Amino acid sequence: MLNIEKYGAVDIGSNAIRLLVVTVIEQKGKDTLFKKTSLVRVPIRLGAEVFLEGRISDKNAKRMMDAMLAFRLLMKTHGIKRFRACATSAMREASNGPEIAENIEKSTGISINIIDGEDEAAIIASTDLKTLIQDDKVFLYVDVGGGSTELTIFANGKNITSQSFKLGTVRLLENRVDEDIWNQMETWIKKETKEFHRISLIGSGGNINTIYKKSGKKIGKPLSYLYLSSYYEQLKSLSFEERITEMDMNPDRADVVIPATRIYLSAMKWSKSKNVYVPKIGLSDGIIRSLYNEKIAAEMEVK
Repeated sequence: MLNIEKYGAVDIGSNAIRLLVVTVIEQKGKDTLFKKTSLVRVPIRLGAEVFLEGRISDKNAKRMMDAMLAFRLLMKTHGIKRFRACATSAMREASNGPEIAENIEKSTGISINIIDGEDEAAIIASTDLKTLIQDDKVFLYVDVGGGSTELTIFANGKNITSQSFKLGTVRLLENRVDEDIWNQMETWIKKETKEFHRISLIGSGGNINTIYKKSGKKIGKPLSYLYLSSYYEQLKSLSFEERITEMDMNPDRADVVIPATRIYLSAMKWSKSKNVYVPKIGLSDGIIRSLYNEKIAAEMEVK
């Protein structure tokens, strides 16, 4: 007999706000299945103003409220049993972030957890990567967002270490990243990977997912450093308008994809990685997995 429930994850990022609905299917004596049922993405670029002005404008605060009201109704319609909303760089750096979160909770009942970089990295690392992380391989997990990049090293099938850097696509577009941040990330990657050989990247985030989809690669096959660097040069050779019309990109993707690709290529160069795997997972998936793990832990306590 199957136990079927739906979980919801709200990811309030610097480039977009997302609602992920996952159907969790428990089977007696077998692994639990996590089936992505719905994903709604609203391109409210909070980081563009927060990283410049230090606060979220009234206009975008209203857009956030509307999005949360819509998400609340969608979760009700889906029959969501458990959900969690997490906000990252833009909300945690906005001077009025806590105030907006409080207003949203009063109006929608959705409590927003404003998490720091370490929490973000830990949640992302909790995702199920068993299909990729073999005991005899080493991986540098790179999640590129609008406001920050989360890095995690996996070796011997275990999470070795994680670090978050204020290096994101929207920050780069708004020229809000000092060269020192690049140097810090380079130093960290080189230091933490120097004892390992044959490291591969695992990339997550909307930009690398877009690149992977357009590559035509079969699921499970990695992108090479050569392919990604060639794609990067192609992106830079086209105007913003041409990336929309000729490469069939959404307007809110056509600008951030260039700094995102630069970050992935830099991480590959510094870790001497030749390939990047793209399993299409991220913070939302980690939230779902955390909710499920909490449920299992609670059931064990009751027993």
